[in-house]
Amino acid sequence: MAENAEVTRLAAGNREVVLVGTAHVSKKSADTVSRVIREENPDTVCVELCSSRYQALVNPEAWREMDIVQVVKEKRAHLLLTHLLLASFQKRIADRLGIKAGAEMLSAIEAAQQAGAEVVPIDREIRTTLARAWAFMGWKSRLSLFRQLAFSFGEADKITEEDVEALKEKDALELMLKELADILPELRTVLIDERDLVLAHGAKNAPGKKVVAVVGAGHVPGIKRNWEKDIDVGPLCAMPPKGKLGGVVKWGIPALVVALVAAGFFRAGTRGGVEMLTWWVAANAVFGGLGALVALAHPLAVLTGIAAAPITSLNPMLAAGWFAGLVEAGLRKPKVRDFEALGADIASFRGFWKNRVTRVLLVVALTNLGSMVGTAVALPAMISVFGGG
Repeated sequence: MAENAEVTRLAAGNREVVLVGTAHVSKKSADTVSRVIREENPDTVCVELCSSRYQALVNPEAWREMDIVQVVKEKRAHLLLTHLLLASFQKRIADRLGIKAGAEMLSAIEAAQQAGAEVVPIDREIRTTLARAWAFMGWKSRLSLFRQLAFSFGEADKITEEDVEALKEKDALELMLKELADILPELRTVLIDERDLVLAHGAKNAPGKKVVAVVGAGHVPGIKRNWEKDIDVGPLCAMPPKGKLGGVVKWGIPALVVALVAAGFFRAGTRGGVEMLTWWVAANAVFGGLGALVALAHPLAVLTGIAAAPITSLNPMLAAGWFAGLVEAGLRKPKVRDFEALGADIASFRGFWKNRVTRVLLVVALTNLGSMVGTAVALPAMISVFGGG
């Protein structure tokens, strides 16, 4: 079995799978992918893309067809914002190195077409991956993720092409994965371990006598480790179930607020009950509105966040950010040029706030975050009123 730092040959019955590990923003990887496909002349080329990302890569104009209002209505704003934040870091590295993000996947697709090979996306749908990651993370981990992504804007400028190539060396790669697992273990499980299984299953079951599978170098050890396993990808590709504890907390907080106010009226009279209500309304309204303001929302969207936060915080089925985001999208509807500029704008903080598409997503996320902070501030204040009554 010939093997080097980039190419591994694996057997699947009487079929051969040539596994090519790449760095996603590496010039060398893009050239290697094209060379390997030309030399191997495979029946099938598998790529580490899901169907939606494959379409986005081969049809970059697809952004124009996105309905941002529908995204907010379907409660996908947070997932899309997280996806864009992750993409922004990769793009900044790619821009610094003078290469298009995903160039090695484009090279694989183009080389496959020239060789007459079938192209098969074998990754899990990005929406499912992000939903599973979000569901399995606690609030502390979610905040840590956004903080890490925010700091990454500065760190990306320090990365050299040698650093990127070094990530394909086993020791450096294992060190990186260990650090990721230490900081956010939930992300390690969903973004790496589960997808190792999905990618191994996809490559192993792809059609053709000879298959070339192009994947990120970080997945190569996991694919090799799981190659001989009988993998059931059904549970791995399912949207995460809603946790019972999360449901208890979501409904428990509104129940606690209602109980506190009722007890306040009973124990401290009208004055105590009104004071509790004032704390609840004021804290949620102020912080919900502040979140929208930080996102540079339209004044009417800010007012919507202020008005909605005290009410939606009592109903787990609603969120202040959804209402503020819909108002923002209606008053400042993204134009064609916003979708055209999205790829460039996500490379900077300023671009996220300038682009009308990402600004709607920020209005949703930051208004909801503000409402959550308002609830956290209001509850202790209400309890103190009850205790002092």
